[in-house]
Amino acid sequence: MKKSLLLIAGILLLIALEILRVYFIMPFPGSQRANTIALAYFLDRNSIWLRILLLLFTLPAAFYFLIKGKGWQKFLTILALLVYGLIFYAFNFRFLADKMFLQPRQKLLALAASDTTSRNRLVLGVSIGGQAKAYPIEIIGYHHLVPDTIEGQPILVTYCTVCRTGRIYSPMINGKAEQFRLVGMDHFNAMFEDGTTKSWWQQATGKAIAGPLKGQQLIEIPAHQLTLNAWLELHPDSRILQPDPAFHAKYDSLNGYDEGTIEGSLERRDSSSWKFKSWVIGLCIDNLSRAYDWNQLVRNRVIHDRVGEKNLLLTVEPDNRSFYAFFHSDSLKFSYDSLTHHLHEARTNTDYLLNGKCLGSCPEPSLLQPVQAYQEFWHSWKQFHPNTTRYGE
Repeated sequence: MKKSLLLIAGILLLIALEILRVYFIMPFPGSQRANTIALAYFLDRNSIWLRILLLLFTLPAAFYFLIKGKGWQKFLTILALLVYGLIFYAFNFRFLADKMFLQPRQKLLALAASDTTSRNRLVLGVSIGGQAKAYPIEIIGYHHLVPDTIEGQPILVTYCTVCRTGRIYSPMINGKAEQFRLVGMDHFNAMFEDGTTKSWWQQATGKAIAGPLKGQQLIEIPAHQLTLNAWLELHPDSRILQPDPAFHAKYDSLNGYDEGTIEGSLERRDSSSWKFKSWVIGLCIDNLSRAYDWNQLVRNRVIHDRVGEKNLLLTVEPDNRSFYAFFHSDSLKFSYDSLTHHLHEARTNTDYLLNGKCLGSCPEPSLLQPVQAYQEFWHSWKQFHPNTTRYGE
């Protein structure tokens, strides 16, 4: 009887170990609501030793029944071991994040003249020095992270479709360009592991939240989410990341993501305002964070605000996809022309495109200074910016 209990307890604990080490860092029901990263990291880092300990606890009883047990005991023992073997395989080779979302096999970038990407596709664009690159979200949304270089500088292009967060970071840690892999999720946000210290990093914040480097933060590189057409208006010489032919089916699974009409509930938009899956524009200024309702921005086309000591102007193109955020002086007065979709500044009598480009005779320096802003799901912005305010409150 004792050997039976040892076998049953051992098999159940082995199964629990394999499931829990993945459950806490993948979007299973209930798994992303609690603060379980510390436990998940412990299980992941110590899984080998825990398996060995549990197998030492379990195998003597299993061998006893396999050698001396009755027929039905041998059958049940073999069945229990097979069940554990299947669960071990599933949770170590099928359900792990980097086994589900693979890295590109080839990484090609093309100029606009030879690019076939729809100009209405959303991209994450980055410009450093004299070089600009655009990364279609349907591509990086599947891969989650794509390492690259721009102007000789290594960059890590990242995107989490469940949070709708696009971020580009410098992968430099302690003077070394680090390699990262997708390891799972934290509060529905993609989480990466560096190759040297095995620390875990949040995609939305660039912070290390577990491991030897906990508390450190990657340097963020300013990036912009907008349509490829709008990006090329700003950077006509930009290179565009091309789809890897090996992953066409995976990219197709994100059809409708740009518009928020994708079938998956984790990635589909709630068209209402301030709901879990509503879209917002978020920005941080002088340690203050604020969120703006996407629906309101689309209705009004422009939003004027003041955060801390800074005057802000938010605009959105008629495509209802490409948005911009700017600082400006408090002496300026911008108005929006719904016929031309231009901005007019009364004091200097200057007209602007919604992307901040000046028309005609332009003051120097430009009166509109771009500021980093993000479009993402409301649940994500308030999770990672718990002190955020909402525009209009």
